[in-house]
Amino acid sequence: MFKARRKRKERSSPATESVEEIAAREPNPLKRFFKILGPGLVAGASDDDPSGIGTYALAGASLGFSTLWTALVTFPMMSAVQFMCAKVAMVTGTGLARVLRKNYSKWLAYPVIAGLVIANTMNAGADIGAIAAAINLLVPISITALIVPIALMILALQVWGSYRLIANTFKWLTLALFAYIGAALFARPDLGEVLRGTFIPTFTFDAKFLTTFVAILGTTISPYLFFWQASHEVEEEISMGRRTLKARQGATDGELRYAGIDVAAGMLFSNVVMYFIILATAATLFKAGTTDIQSATEAAQALRPLAGDGAYALLAVGLIGAGFLGVPVLTGSSAYAIAESLGWKHGLDEQPRRAKLFYTMIIVPTLIGMSINFVGINPIRALFWSAVINGFLAPPILVVIMLISNNRNIMGERINGAWVNLVGWTTTLVMFAAAIGLILTWGR
Repeated sequence: MFKARRKRKERSSPATESVEEIAAREPNPLKRFFKILGPGLVAGASDDDPSGIGTYALAGASLGFSTLWTALVTFPMMSAVQFMCAKVAMVTGTGLARVLRKNYSKWLAYPVIAGLVIANTMNAGADIGAIAAAINLLVPISITALIVPIALMILALQVWGSYRLIANTFKWLTLALFAYIGAALFARPDLGEVLRGTFIPTFTFDAKFLTTFVAILGTTISPYLFFWQASHEVEEEISMGRRTLKARQGATDGELRYAGIDVAAGMLFSNVVMYFIILATAATLFKAGTTDIQSATEAAQALRPLAGDGAYALLAVGLIGAGFLGVPVLTGSSAYAIAESLGWKHGLDEQPRRAKLFYTMIIVPTLIGMSINFVGINPIRALFWSAVINGFLAPPILVVIMLISNNRNIMGERINGAWVNLVGWTTTLVMFAAAIGLILTWGR
């Protein structure tokens, strides 16, 4: 059992201060807030990758304002799940895959990780294509010519950049997502319809609505975020000088409080962006009868004559930033999961020569994903099947996360409270229902 509180001398690095120590020295509340943002913010922003943006744009274009309420409902779900993943990592000092391997059968861990890698690779490939298509919206360069340079740029950052450089780059990339809020304002939506769609839930059991609802859940509560959140928390501690497992184990009240704020801020940001994407496309495309869109780039193109060049440009810029943020998180979460489950040396602060297998599992899925754009595989179908895999992966993983975070042998006194358990188990049941709903909609 891990001790939940430790003396400060055991938690401090002689070279680097912890977030708790930095926050304690900052008297300005606003500056203190920004200094504690980290893994939670990046996880939330990366959730709005091009595939997610395309899902939300399709929801707004096909169903109007009637799905706005889902942004309110998914916020506490995402927050509870991501906080549990962060807490497990902070208390155990390891990523989620290692905890899973150590405490549960490998016959559970390995199929989950295999499914995660397959879904993430397809998703990353489609996202690389979306970045190229978004750049093409702004400058007349062939989409095909952009694919390889984009993939190589992303790999260069991951392989040769330090963890701190990568983390800071990801934080700045989140700013691109504010473009979607601006695009919604250009759309000039009807306030009455917006309020009804936001606060009066609409739910129908026809195939169109149910499929869209399942897609929204699948793209907001995704398994890759669970693994990324936990592994990123471990990386944060390593960057503070806590390089041994013993130095990382346990978490103070302050550390958990700041992690909770970070996660809540990230998930709120994610859901605000989701809300405004649905709002922008509902106010324009749905109103104009343009309901058959297949991707985020098609949504941007369709918006141009309806909301003007400003909204068009903002959507394109947001899509580029979201893609450059989303792809490394997708491939990185796969690499962390594999390395942790097999006991490989891993970490973005490790030199490639010291963690060859870890970096190989970043490079290979990125290159495979990149190739999807050249071999005639429809990227929209790739995204669909990655969503299907995630839809079936998420519920059992959520069950395991709930069991881990309530196991005193693993978490000590840091087991879940009543509120987190209520939201966590509710989310698990909803995700199971969504998976069943997805099966029932097949063939309709």
